[in-house]
Formats: sequence, C-alpha cells, structure tokens
Amino acid sequence: MFGRADVLEAHERVRETSRHTPLSYSYTYSEMTGADVHLKLENFQRTGAFKIRGATNRIATLSDAEKAAGVVTASAGNHAQGVALAATRAGVDSKIVMPENAPIAKVKATQSYGAEVVLHGADYAEAAEHAHELEREEGRTYLHAFDDEDVMAGQGTIGLEILDDCPEVDTVVVPIGGGGLIAGIAVAIKESHPDVRVIGVQAEGASSLVPSLEKGERVTIDGVDTVADGIATRSVGSKTFAVIEEYVDEVVTVPDSETAMAVVHLLERSKTLVEGAGAVPLAALLFDHFAYDEGETIVPVVSGGNIDLNTLTTVIVRGLVETGRYLKIRTVLKDRPGALEDLLGILTAYRANIFAIQHDRTSRDIGMSDTEVEIDLETRGLEHVEEVIEAMEADGYAVEVIV
Repeated sequence: MFGRADVLEAHERVRETSRHTPLSYSYTYSEMTGADVHLKLENFQRTGAFKIRGATNRIATLSDAEKAAGVVTASAGNHAQGVALAATRAGVDSKIVMPENAPIAKVKATQSYGAEVVLHGADYAEAAEHAHELEREEGRTYLHAFDDEDVMAGQGTIGLEILDDCPEVDTVVVPIGGGGLIAGIAVAIKESHPDVRVIGVQAEGASSLVPSLEKGERVTIDGVDTVADGIATRSVGSKTFAVIEEYVDEVVTVPDSETAMAVVHLLERSKTLVEGAGAVPLAALLFDHFAYDEGETIVPVVSGGNIDLNTLTTVIVRGLVETGRYLKIRTVLKDRPGALEDLLGILTAYRANIFAIQHDRTSRDIGMSDTEVEIDLETRGLEHVEEVIEAMEADGYAVEVIV
C-alpha cells in the first residue's frame, strides 16, 4: 500500500537529480491575507517544474531490460520535460507524445533534454491514447504522468521539504490536474503530521475532482478549457483519487480570471515567473476560496514556471483588465475637426494613459457623418476605470467596454 515510506525511499533516489527548492516567506501576501504565507517555489526546479521528481523516481525503478527498451509517455509539457531529462541522465531512450496545441516553449524544451517528441491529439487524453499505441508497437515502458505510485512518491518529496523547512506549517495548498502531486504531498505530510491541512485547487475549466468527490467515484468531464494547461486533464487518476479521498481535506476551484491576476501579482510583487497551474494555489488563497485563521502558516505550492510567451502575454493582459489596469473601449464621435481632441481632453483630465487609438468610418452600425473610435488605455485600478467611463458618459459619449 502506498505510504510515506515510499516517499522517503523516493527522496533518496531523486536527491541528486532534483533540487531542494526554496521556501520563500512572502511579506506581500502575508499582508494581503493576514496569514503567514510561504511560497514553495518549484518553478526554480530543474526543467522549471516539479515533474522531474516523479520521473526520476519512476525511471530508477525500471529493470535493465525496461531501460534498454526505452520509455514513452504523454504530457502537456512539464511531465514531458521531466521524463526527457531523467531518461537522458539515466541513459534511457525516451519518446514523448504531446497534444498538438502544447506550448511551443515546452515542446522545444522537451526536445532539448534529449527526447523525441510526437505531436498528437487535441488534449492529454488523446495524446495518452497514442502513447499507449507506441508502447504496444515498440515495446517501451509507459510512464504515466500521475497515476503511478512511484511517480506520486517522487512528487511527495516536496512535502518532506516543506516539513523540513517550515515545521510550523498549518496548511499546504496544492494544484490538481491528474492528482499525482497532491497525492504524494498529502501522504508525505498527513501520515506524520495529521493536523496539517492539505487543500487542493483545480481550474474551473478543468474541474473533475469536485464532482468526483461528491459522487464518490471518478468523473471524466467532456473537455477542458483553462489557461492553466499544466492541470488541464479531464479526470484524476484512479490511484490518485483513492489517496485524495483519504488524505486531502478540501478541494476548491478558481476561475482563469483569478489565476491571471495571481500570475500578474507574482510577476509584479514577487518578481517570479509562474505558469497558470503554478498560480492557482495562490489565487485560491488571495480570493478566499477556503477559510483560514489570522496568522495561520500557509504554503502554496508554486508547481512550475514553464509558461509559453504567447500565453504569458494573454494572461498578463487579462490580469491587468481584471485589476483595472488596462481598459479598451469603443465609442462614436462626429466626424468633424476637433471631435477627437474633445474626447482626449476628458481622458487627459482623468489621467488615463493612451496606448492606442483606431478610427473606423466604414462600420455599418454608425451614421454617415460619424466615426467609430477604439481606444486602449492604461488605468490605475477599478475605481479609476469607473471614473473615466462615468466622465465620458456624462459628456454624452456612449461607451462600450471591449475588455
């Protein structure tokens, strides 16, 4: 039966490959929440995410014949990189199937660690199906991204490090995709410190666990839609679900808008680049998705930092919109000299910084003597956004907020 002893054994196997990552006290988030917040920064891990731990432990358990035949797996990105590096360090050939829409940065990084990458399928489930076909055709060993006790044990070494570095911890907050990370951490912590809470967080657009726990059996959702691609799975594993049911205290979900704000907070206030999956535990804390006491010591597990730059741009803009730092509006002016200057006078008076302006005289929705104007603005917060819009409307402008 999977337990803390497995995690302790894994710790010996992975210590030379994985890093003991920092546990960093955050004055900013402690002040914002009233809790004592320490970030477990797995984005500083080798390959930029925690997955190297489980991959290293799993490959260490292979027989000589299995190592000679090579390994295959499926992953949206982080597990792919972990397996690629762990396999290369062990002298094992690896083939990784990634969804066709996997972030380019993660595909290239996986290749750079020595793996052969095959792009197949719309999501993790379809990629995994193809990986199993390769397993049968080529005689490789399939390394599951999460539903494997050796993988779970490797990820659980994070829990041991948290206890070592922060023995006073009250609550650990962990992102959930397939469940391997939280299963390992929960076992590592709860079997020796049962009073420590372990709280799981899923993205709203990939939330299979809450209905699974309510039903008492695993539920597979039809599809996933979230910026947190590292936890975009349609179901948790059967092995991880059993552990979660026994050891995890609570599971919550967060919307992408809050995840985006958490990414922006981490960039701006902590100078830390984090992917969506790594930001969901902080989002759950900042936006009060679970209860906690004043001064409670809370450790959000920042699971990774491998975010695609195109995705990062989208996430930053969304985060700025949600916090009232960026505003895009549309309005209609009379097509005459001075009309734009009049509008800009209002924006100047209210100190809204203009990024861009676009005129359109061809829209069918406006009069022949009108012009449609879209304006991108830098604003100073939600109250400032309201002030700008109210001032424009008070002067007779019909304002449509685009983002």
